[in-house]
Amino acid sequence: MPAGQRSGGQAARLRRHEPAGPRPLTVGSALPGFHVETARAPRELALRGSHRFSDYALIFRLDDLGPGRTRLRAETRATFPGLHGRAYRALVIGTRGHVLVTRRLLGAVKTRVERD
Repeated sequence: MPAGQRSGGQAARLRRHEPAGPRPLTVGSALPGFHVETARAPRELALRGSHRFSDYALIFRLDDLGPGRTRLRAETRATFPGLHGRAYRALVIGTRGHVLVTRRLLGAVKTRVERD
């Protein structure tokens, strides 16, 4: 199976991160690279994380658009402290890699919802 098609759990094990915490996600649950900061089902899920070069957040919001219709919005925030952080920001943001990953994530959610 190509790397892009592995489940989150399989990919996490390959990176030596095990998803932890209760399901459905609640405050304190963990995902690879993130912990749940806010979980207000069914409208908002806020994830936070950090590593050597960045502190970041990914916030999902669901908007009810009427019978059988929902809009998913994703908001990202990050700080990139220090010289290494600025270099990392140029690599991630400057190359549009962040945009591509975010769009792929939203597309995967859409595909899964439409399939289920």
